Amino acid sequence: MKKEQISRRKFLSRLSAGTGTILLANQAPALHSNASTDPFQTITLGKTGIKTSMIGFGTGYSGGNRSCNMTRAGLEKGVALLRYGWDRGIRMFDGADLYGTHSFIAEALKDKPREEYVLVSKIWVRPGGIPEPERPDADVVVDRFRKELKTDYIDVMQIHCMVDENWTDQQRKQMDILQNLKAKGIIRAHGVSIHSMDALKKCVSSSWVDIVHTRVNAFGDAMDDKKHPQNVMSVVKNIHDTGKGVVGMKLIGNGNFRNDPGKIDRSLQFVLKSKAVDMMIIGFEEKWQIDDFAKRVEDMLKTINKA
Repeated sequence: MKKEQISRRKFLSRLSAGTGTILLANQAPALHSNASTDPFQTITLGKTGIKTSMIGFGTGYSGGNRSCNMTRAGLEKGVALLRYGWDRGIRMFDGADLYGTHSFIAEALKDKPREEYVLVSKIWVRPGGIPEPERPDADVVVDRFRKELKTDYIDVMQIHCMVDENWTDQQRKQMDILQNLKAKGIIRAHGVSIHSMDALKKCVSSSWVDIVHTRVNAFGDAMDDKKHPQNVMSVVKNIHDTGKGVVGMKLIGNGNFRNDPGKIDRSLQFVLKSKAVDMMIIGFEEKWQIDDFAKRVEDMLKTINKA
C-alpha cells in the first residue's frame, strides 16, 4: 500500500488507544440542519461516526456487468473527473462490483491521504448483473475489492439492490460475514442499497443496518413508490430516526432531470428540507455538472436557512 494510506493494523491500534473517535461519535444531525451553506460541508452518517462531504460522487451511472458511462468514457476522462470532484471538495466516492469503477477510483485517489476520503462499494448477490454465474461469499469479494481499490479497508460496504421484503433472512450469511469484517476493521460500516418499498421498510427494524442507500426525489422517478414520493420519504425519516445513516441517490431521477433545472431544484428542496437524508450521491459525467449542482445546493441551503 502507499505510504500515505493508513493500514488496518494502525487503524485498529488508534481505536484501541482511544483515538479512534471517528467510529464512536454520536449521531450527527441531518445534512441540512445547521446554518452552513457549504455544499461540501462535512456530515456524519448516522451513528457510524463516519464523516464525509454532503455531496458524494456516484460512479455507476447506467451501470451493469462491470461497465457504466464512466468506464465507457475511458480511464483518462474518468480519473480527471474524479480528481476534479476531489478538488471541489467531494470526499465520498461510491463504487460497486456492478459498475467496474474501482480501478478508476484507486487511480484518482492514489496520492490522497487515505483518512481524508470515504470509499463505498457494494457486493452483488442477485442473478445477472455481473459476469460470474456464482457469487462468492462477502469476505472473498471484499478482499478482491480492497485489492482493486488499493486500500487496506473500505469505509462502507453495502449489499446491492435489495428488493425483497425478506432480504434480512435471505442475506443472513452475507450479513454475518460483513459484521465480522467490521469487527476486524476491514470495513467500517455495512448496510444495503434499496430498490423497493418493502425492502426499504425492513431497514427500519433491522439493527444490522448501519447505512442505507435509498432512491429519493420530489417526483418519484426511479423511486420505490413512483406515484407517492412522500411515502418513501416517510419511511426514510423512520430509518433516520433510528440512528442509521441515509444516503440519498437518484435525486436527479436517474438522469431524467439533467436538463430540467426546475426539477433539480425542487428535488433538492424536497431532500434538504426532509431532515432525514445525511448526504447525496450524484452520477456526474462532466465537470460543469459538479459546479452546477454545488451552486444549486448552496443556493437552496441559503433559501432554507433564511426561511
